[in-house]
Amino acid sequence: MTLTHLDQTGAAHMVDIAVKAVTTREATASGRIILSAPVLQAIRDGSAKKGDVIAVARIAGIMAAKRTGDLIPLCHPIPLTRVTLDLTLGDGEIVATATCATDGKTGVEMEALTAVSVALLTIYDMAKALDRGMTIEGIRLLAKSGGRSGDWTAGDNPDK
Repeated sequence: MTLTHLDQTGAAHMVDIAVKAVTTREATASGRIILSAPVLQAIRDGSAKKGDVIAVARIAGIMAAKRTGDLIPLCHPIPLTRVTLDLTLGDGEIVATATCATDGKTGVEMEALTAVSVALLTIYDMAKALDRGMTIEGIRLLAKSGGRSGDWTAGDNPDK
């Protein structure tokens, strides 16, 4: 297996996508933040001092997906056709799930992962005055479709 972001000498470089076909591409990623019951209740009630944590985290994640090419050094800036970010409040956790889509020459996995990461970091930032012991974990790609490599889901990888 070769890493696409390394040239024949081992130097990092941006992958040349000039000859790749434009296809519809989509990726979904997920992650979660573990938090205490009082913090979760404050978020649920909308009583966190910094405001509506869920609304701000959703917007932050969507904005981050749009700026992934600026944040990850070798990522191509791509025009996104859709970004959704769902935040589900559970028992002691909030799960973030992002789906990004484009019609382009490269995939949107990094955009989905970035959206989830920034949404969860925003929740941490907005609630840290209540609990600095929150834990962000399990950020991973769940599925991708389109492009030369085709479709992939997390269940397709027996090592993970």
